[in-house]
Parts: sequence; C-alpha cells; structure tokens
Amino acid sequence: MHTSKYCLRTFFAVLFLAFSLQVKAQESSDLTLWYKQPAADVWTDALPIGNGRLGAMIYGNVEKELIQLNEHTVWSGGPNRNDNPDALASLPEVRRLIFEGKQKEAEQLAAKTIQSKKSHGQKFQPVGDLKIAFEGHDTFTDYRRELDISQAISKVSYVVDGVTYTREAIASFADNVIAIHLTASKPGKISFTASMATPQPNATVALNAEKELTISGTTTDHEGVKGQVKFKSIAKVKNQGGEISSSENSIEVKNANEATIYISIATNFNNYLDLTGDENARAQAFMKKGSTKSFDDLLKTNRVDYQKYFDRVSLNLGETEASKLPTDERLKGFREGDDPQLVTLYYQYGRYLLISSSQPGGQPANLQGIWNQQMSPPWDSKYTININAQMNYWPAEKTNLAELHEPFLKMVSEMAEAGEETARVMYGARGWMAHHNTDIWRITGPVDAIFWGIWSGGGAWTSQHLWDHFQYNGDMDYLKSIYPILKGAAMFYVDFLVEHPENKWLVVNPGTSPENAPAAHDGSSLDAGTTMDNQLVFDAFSAVIQASEMLGEDQSFADSLRTMRDKLPPMHIGKQGQLQEWLDDIDDPNDHHRHISHLYGLFPSNQISPLRTPELYSASKNTLIQRGDVSTGWSMGWKVNWWARMLDGNHAYKLIQNQLSPVGSNQGGGGSYNNLFDAHPPFQIDGNFGCTSGITEMLIQSANGEIHLLPALPDIWQEGSITGIRAKGGFEVVELTWKDGKIEKAVIKSTIGGNLRLRVPNPLVLEKGKGLMKARGENPNPFYQVPVTADPIISPAAQIDLPDLGETSVYDLKTEAGNSYILKSKNL
Repeated sequence: MHTSKYCLRTFFAVLFLAFSLQVKAQESSDLTLWYKQPAADVWTDALPIGNGRLGAMIYGNVEKELIQLNEHTVWSGGPNRNDNPDALASLPEVRRLIFEGKQKEAEQLAAKTIQSKKSHGQKFQPVGDLKIAFEGHDTFTDYRRELDISQAISKVSYVVDGVTYTREAIASFADNVIAIHLTASKPGKISFTASMATPQPNATVALNAEKELTISGTTTDHEGVKGQVKFKSIAKVKNQGGEISSSENSIEVKNANEATIYISIATNFNNYLDLTGDENARAQAFMKKGSTKSFDDLLKTNRVDYQKYFDRVSLNLGETEASKLPTDERLKGFREGDDPQLVTLYYQYGRYLLISSSQPGGQPANLQGIWNQQMSPPWDSKYTININAQMNYWPAEKTNLAELHEPFLKMVSEMAEAGEETARVMYGARGWMAHHNTDIWRITGPVDAIFWGIWSGGGAWTSQHLWDHFQYNGDMDYLKSIYPILKGAAMFYVDFLVEHPENKWLVVNPGTSPENAPAAHDGSSLDAGTTMDNQLVFDAFSAVIQASEMLGEDQSFADSLRTMRDKLPPMHIGKQGQLQEWLDDIDDPNDHHRHISHLYGLFPSNQISPLRTPELYSASKNTLIQRGDVSTGWSMGWKVNWWARMLDGNHAYKLIQNQLSPVGSNQGGGGSYNNLFDAHPPFQIDGNFGCTSGITEMLIQSANGEIHLLPALPDIWQEGSITGIRAKGGFEVVELTWKDGKIEKAVIKSTIGGNLRLRVPNPLVLEKGKGLMKARGENPNPFYQVPVTADPIISPAAQIDLPDLGETSVYDLKTEAGNSYILKSKNL
C-alpha cells in the first residue's frame, strides 16, 4: 500500500511537471516568431540574435546553413573630421539670400561653401559568414524555424530518415561569443563541414595553429579616409563523440553525438579617437572564456542576463486562433483579421531588438541595429540624427530598458566633444552642434545633399535624450554631469540665432525642415525659422532653464535663455487649417512627404497637446490627414505616436495595421518583412522601435504634466493588461488592467516620491475604498513642469475644429519613495 501511494504520488508529480512544462512552452510560443520553411537566400527572412556587441542572422537552411556575422565597431575608415571652414565666410551671404526669398540661390552657394568637402560618413560593414554544410539532408520533413524572444534563442529542427536534428543559437551577453549547438535524436548522427567566408577585400580566411577557423582583416577606405579598424573572428568546434578533422579552410565533424560551434569577434577599436586595441588578443580571450563552457551553461547564464531586462514588461491584448499560425502567415492576414497577440509579439520584438543591439559600454543601435550583410548598406547604416537614430531609443525609458539608452547617451556626449569645433570653425559659435548625420567617428559636419545636410538641429534633438533620461530617473548627480552638454547645445543657438528682418523674431538661418523641399521655394529645403527648428530651439532652451532651476545654479544664463525663448517665432496655422511647416503659408495639402518634422512639437516633444493647445491640436490633425497614413516604415511608426498623442487610438491602430502588413502591400509605402524587420523599404530598424514606442503611448503617457492611463485605447483593445512600464518622475506602472475600455486596477510604484497626478478614463479609488483628491492647479512635481507654448498665429482662412475629448478623472496623490499605490475602479 505504501508503495502504491508512492507510485501514485510520483505519477501525479510527473503529470504535474509535464503539464507545467506544456504551459510554459505555450507561454513561450506566445513570444516566438516561427516559420515552416528556411530563409533560403533572403536576408530579411533570416532571424536576428545579438548581445549588443555581436550580431548574427540565422537563415535556418537545412543542407547549407548560413550564419551572417556582425560586430558593432566594424566600420570603414578611421578617426576623421569633416568640417568645412569655408562656411563661416559665406554665412552672411547665405542668410541674406534666404531672407530675400532666394532659397535656391542660397542652396547653390551653401553647396559650394558649407557642404563637407571630405567624408560624408563611413560605413557599418559585415565581418563575414559561418557556413555549415550537411550531407544527405536534401530531403527532410517536419521543418520548423523559430526565434523565442522570451529567452533570446534561435532554433531550427527537422527530420531526416527518422532522426530529428536540432540547431540552437545564442549570442552570449556575459561571455561575448555566439554559440551554435547541434544535436540529433539518435547518437552518432551529427556530421557536417564548417567554413568561413568574408566579403571584406582586405581580409583573409585561414585555419590557425589551434585548428580554429579565422577571419583576419582591416576595413576598407571610404571617401578618402583610410580603413583602420582591424578585426579578428575565430570559430571553434567542440564535438562529443565521433571524429573531427581540419583542412586548409574548413573543419569536418563525422558521426558525433552533438557539437557546439563558438564564434568570437573583436577589433582594435577603443573609442572614436583611439584604435590601439589588440584585436587578436581580444578575440582569443573571448574564445578562451566562452568555449570552456558547455552550451547549456552558456544558455543558462544568458537567459538570466537577458530576462533581467526583457521580463520587466508584459503585455496582454488577448489571443485568437490566428496566433497558432506561422509568423509570415499571420503578417499576411493581420490587416483584415483578428490577431491582437501579433501586436504583443511585435511590441516585445521591438524590446528584444533593443536589448540585442544596444548594451551598456557598446555602440548605439544604428540604422539597422547591429545586423547588416552589405559592404555598402543603404545610407551606410549610419546614425541619421534628424529622426532615425532618436527613434531607435524612444522605447528605452518608457519600456523599462533605461540602461540600454546608455550607448546613445554616450554618443551624444562624444558628439558634444566633436561638435564644439564644428560650431566654432563653421559658424563662429560657442557651444556645440551636429548636422543631420554621424557615424562611429562622431563626425558633426554636413553630409549628403546640402538641402539635407545643412540642418543644424542634431545637437538640440539628441541632447533631449539626456534630459529625458534624467526626467525618468530623477538622479540629480546625473543631471549635474549632463548639464554642460545641455548648456552647450543651447549656447550654440545663443550665438547662431539671427533676427528676422520683417517680424524681429529670432530664427535659425540657414535652416531646413528635414528633407522636404517646397515648390514655393523652387524645390529648395533651405529657409529661415522653419517650424521644427523653432521647436528644437525651444526645447533646448527649456531643458537648460529647468535644469538650472533644479540644480540651483547658472541662473543668469537661464534668464538670458528665457528672454531669447520669448523671441522665438510662435507656431502658425495656415489657410488649409494645417500646422505650417515654414513661416510662410506655402504647405501643399497634396504633399505626402515621409518627413512631417514640424510635428516634432507633438511627439516626441510636448509643445502641442489636445488638452493644453487645442488650436494646435486641430492644425496637427489636419496636417496628418493631409499627409496621409501610408508612408515609409519609420514614418508610419512615428505616426502611431502622433495619433496616440492626439488621443485617437483607432487611428493609431490603423497605422499599426499598415506597419504589420507585408512589404509591398501598402501601395508604395513600407511595412514589415517576414522576420518582422521594419521596411522603409529597404530595412531600417527605426520603424520597429517607433511602433513599440507608439503602442506604449497608446496605453500610458507622461508628457502633459500628468500620467495619463489608457489615453488612446482603440476599440479593438477593450480588455487587456500591461506591467512594468515607466513614467517620468520615477514612477513605474507595476500593473494596469482594463475591461470594457475602463481601468479595473492600477498599481503604481514611486521610486523618488513626489506628487502623482493621474488622468484616467473612469473614477478610481485607493485600495480599501479610500477616496482620491481631485487635482487642482499646476502639478507641483518638478518633473511634470510643462513650458508654456505661445499662442499660434492663425490664418483668417483656417477652419479650426476643437477636440471633443470625452470625460476623464484627474487626481493628485502624494507619494513617498519606495511605496506602491493600488488603485481600483470606483464601481467595483
């Protein structure tokens, strides 16, 4: 009887364990991209893994597997500057021509005297490929290829002659290697040949004395800058059972029980001015450390390292039968179907990509994150800082990945160093500035076509990320450390702004509204006092003013900025009811240009708000409608954020539907590739990050002097929950659940204390039925100060439709650092 009970208990224990594993597997599959076929030779079908320093694209091909490799510092060229000293002498004439309405003449002069005569930026380049050939695997069944973003692991499985073959791949955060694990369901069945290749012309592939595959080389010259980045990649094979042998350029494994391939990559890059590192010693050290560990040990550690970031946030929007389909099939059916879980997957995929391409101490995610197969990728895969690089980091703070913001913030501090000389040499100004593009060498001169390159807002915009990081964490020591950078960005405009001859406003001249060229200016982008320039200067000044107040120092400089800020042009509403892009009312209502840069004031800034500036809200809405929904992928990602700030969840969701459509299905616009990479097209990662930010903005906003919960909930998301997202002022929404579009429960943690002002769609009470105090007056929390936006100048012909925002409840709650506050629906 005792034995019988023991067996029964064991049976139920095993049954429970099996059930638990099944549930866990189901939960895991909810956050898995998977496919029934290999990527073949389509790069945008391959699946990305990365550890912030190393990136790999896993194709999942059966007979001839291909794993394409990147390392974050493998760039063409070397340390260089690209300022044009001729700019300063020509500046008065360029300004005169613009003020006289001769923008095209000004552009032609600027192209000769301001445009860089040196490098227009270097190229992010691939390291090479690992190739794994399997004989006799031409006929297979039960194929599955997947990327589990809850655990950061890629997996391929298939059956040949009754044997199940499995490949798993990870990019180890702790051990700085990529590891590929090959197993079979029967012993002695692992046989393959591994080799390496590289498109780098100044590199060689060889077998070293330790019987490891290597790629050794130096990156290419570009635009007169000598390639100086030396790189080394090592691939080591460790087998269990069977035999291993090597030839000149390959390693062969026969009849092993299992095998693991370890890949290390390193360069001589120390920082943007220093290339004295030893790439060979570094690559060998990484390999020595990583290859001493089994794949299971690497996987175990890597799961912990990854999930400490990823598991901070969960999102549940519901699930339908569509979630059981392969990812490419779900993508094809999303726009017309009912698949809310695909939004959750896409949202978390954005967080996965940021974790994988941006780690503290590394380089920021570039135009393609960290994944690139081309020696000359689109736009060199640089950092385009008139929108794209910033968009990469929009999710960082709000989706609880603040540490991953660090590489971008470090880049801003390095641009501030480099940009001081650019400001002085080209414009005779103090402080620092950057134009519309930079690279790993932190160039700050104007590049590409002059009507793009002359834009001077790079310093103003990127420095806002430093300010944003502080607003979320409230660390006064950090604020003190970044204050000189914020001040330098503002100081440039103190010297660069000039008085408009007609209305006496202080304006940026020459300036542009990025990449748009109105017919009224003869197709020239150059102008004085464009709306975006004015908004950027407003924010640069406002950040320093608020920082000065909070630090209690530099008051005289802050006062001078207040005076200058009051002289900036107000926003204008034109005859079409639109927010004017330029000071002149020349917007074309049929212009569908991808850049709508003058809506920077709506997002990511907070100068435009349905609640505070209803006329500007109306004008922004008209502009968005006139420009249309479909555009390039990153532009549609930005529009999700704009419509969320407009408090229009249904329209924001419409943009998500466009974004989650196969590339080519949006009539010339962007969309998504099968691996859910954003399509400009071609691939740009910014749209992934922009859409993840926009989904967050639909559920929580903290830019309007308060935390607004469920500000733009679409009708299709009437029930759901989210955990772990963050708001400014050190607040974390630990839990938020809603039903029928109303909040059921909200748990908010305060990490630094202070007043919590909360706007919600339905009345709430504190736990145990305690009432909440209705908000009165300005929010006393210093992190929720909102600079006053000047009243717009409105055309007499403009039709203004003020918003109907519906009813909300607004509360104030005094919080203490470290405490959490539970709020529930008043009607429960």
